Amino acid sequence: MNNVIEKLRNVWMTKDLRKRIIYTLLTLIVVRIGCQLPLPGVDSTVIKDFFEQNSSLDLFNQLTGGSFSEMSIFALNITPYITASIIIQLLTIAIPRLEELHKDGEEGRKKLAEYTRYLSIILAVMESAAMAIGFGRQGYLTDGVTFTSVAICVVSLTAGASFLMWLGEQITENGIGNGISIILLYNIVSRMPQDIQSLVEKYVTGASNITSGIIAGIIITVILVGMVVFIIYLSDGERRINVQYSSKTIGRRRVGGQASYIPLKINTAGVIPIIFAGSLFQMPIVIASFAGVQPSTAKSASTLEKVLAYLNQNNWCDISSLSKFKYTIGLVVYIALVIFFAYFYTAITFNPQEISSNMKKQGGFIPGIRPGKPTQDYLTNVLNNIIMIGAIGLSFVAFVPIFFSGAFGANVSFGGTSLIIVVGVILETLKQIESRMVVRHYKGFSS
Repeated sequence: MNNVIEKLRNVWMTKDLRKRIIYTLLTLIVVRIGCQLPLPGVDSTVIKDFFEQNSSLDLFNQLTGGSFSEMSIFALNITPYITASIIIQLLTIAIPRLEELHKDGEEGRKKLAEYTRYLSIILAVMESAAMAIGFGRQGYLTDGVTFTSVAICVVSLTAGASFLMWLGEQITENGIGNGISIILLYNIVSRMPQDIQSLVEKYVTGASNITSGIIAGIIITVILVGMVVFIIYLSDGERRINVQYSSKTIGRRRVGGQASYIPLKINTAGVIPIIFAGSLFQMPIVIASFAGVQPSTAKSASTLEKVLAYLNQNNWCDISSLSKFKYTIGLVVYIALVIFFAYFYTAITFNPQEISSNMKKQGGFIPGIRPGKPTQDYLTNVLNNIIMIGAIGLSFVAFVPIFFSGAFGANVSFGGTSLIIVVGVILETLKQIESRMVVRHYKGFSS
C-alpha cells in the first residue's frame, strides 16, 4: 500500500505528468457537460420514457454514458468513431492500398487515422439522420418531421460526435494518452454508481431480513471482485516463445547471440470480438426500434418481433419457464460469434508469415524449430491454441452478467463488455504513465 501511495506521489510531483492529468480531467468535465446539453427540437421527456420501455438499447446507451437516453448533443458520442475504426481495420485485409499504409510506419498510420475521421463523420451523418427521421415519425420531435427539424438534429449530433472525436485526439496528444478509450471508460464508469446503488437497494437493503441482505452483499462483492481479477489475468496473460539470435563477427567484434522472446497474448483480440458480436445483435434491434417494431415474446407476435426477441440479451437465461428459456439460443449463437471473431480479428492483426520472415532476416530462430515454413506453422499452431483459451475466457466474462441478469433480474449497465473495457483501459493507461516515468529517468530526458 505504501508503495502504491509513493508511486502516486511521484506521478503527481512530476510536472509534465501533473499537467497531463489535469488536462485530461478538465477535458472529461467538458464531455460530461456536453452529455447534459439537450438536443434542440427533441422532447427529452418522451425519449426517456421510450428508453425505459426499450431496455434492449441499454448496451448502446451505456457506451454513450447515458447521453443517448438523455438525447443530448453528444447522443452519438464516440460510437461512430469506434465503428469507423473497426471498419478501417477490417478493410486493411481487403484493400491492398490500406494494407500498404498499415505497414508503412508512422506516415501510414496518420493516413489511416485521417480516413477513420472522414468515415466517422459519414457514419455520424447517417446515424443521426436515421435517428431524427425515426423519432420524428413516432412523434418525438416537437416540430414533427420537417427539413428544418431533421437538419438541426443531424447537424447537432454530427457536430457533437466530431467534437468528441477531436477531444479524444487532444487527450492522446496533450493528456495521458488513449483519448478515445479514456472517454469510453469515463462514459461507462459514470453509470456504475447508479447501477451499484440499484443492486444494493434491490438485494441488500430490500432483502426480507438482515441475514439475507448480508449474504446477498457478500455474493455481489465476490462476483464483481472475481470478475475484475479474472479480466486482469486474461488481459495480462501471455505465452512467451523463446527466440535465439545467431552471433556473427563484424571486424574484430562479435555481435548477436542474444536471447529474446515473442509475447503472444492469450486475449489477443481484446474486447473486439464481444463488440463485434454485440453490434451484430444490437443493430437489427436499434433499426427496428426506430421503425416502431419492438422485440416480443408474446404468442401473437410477428416473426420479426420473435426474431428480435432471440437477439435481445434481456430474454436470455430466463429460468422462470421453458417457453422463456428457449430464447437462450440467442446466447449460444452470441458465444459462437465471439469465438469466431476472436480468430478472425487475430488473423488480421497477427501475421505468423511476416514474423517468421523478419526473424529469418535478422538471424533469429525458435530453438528446436527450423526457420521459414516450419516456424510459421509452429507460430500458427500455438496462436490457434491460445486464441481458443482467450475466446473461452471472453465468453465466460460475457456470460456471467447475462446469466445473473436473466436468472435473477440483476439488470446493470456494467456487463462483461463494459468490465473488459474498463479494466483494459485502466491497465493500458497505467502502463503509459509508468513508461513516461521511466523515460524521464533516462539520461538526457529528465527536465
